[in-house]
Amino acid sequence: MKANRATDPRHARLRDRLDAIRARSAKSTSWRSSTQYLSRLVNRDGVVPVKARLTRDDLAFLAGARDEVIALAELGVRILDLHRPQEAGGITSDPGSPIRRCRACMWRWPCPTFRAIDDSLGR
Repeated sequence: MKANRATDPRHARLRDRLDAIRARSAKSTSWRSSTQYLSRLVNRDGVVPVKARLTRDDLAFLAGARDEVIALAELGVRILDLHRPQEAGGITSDPGSPIRRCRACMWRWPCPTFRAIDDSLGR
């Protein structure tokens, strides 16, 4: 009989946090279209007096958005620091373009992790 392996609690905790951030972000209202208009309203003090109707979901998102974006950016930087290229060594037919592999996972460069980050942030 095969043993039932429990999920790593750290993985589950991080996955839950990322899912919560994604859900909260999806429920909140985007301010992208309003920013062009609002940027023209900056007064001499450098602020924009805003009167807006915010839902509970908007407030929940805004309450933690700064800290969550900082944490996600730090995560991205740490993952990029782990997944970077190195020369794989060995014999190659083109000495000017050696084969490179990822330092962390040893896949051929660019590795799937780097490509996933590049695809997500390259939008």
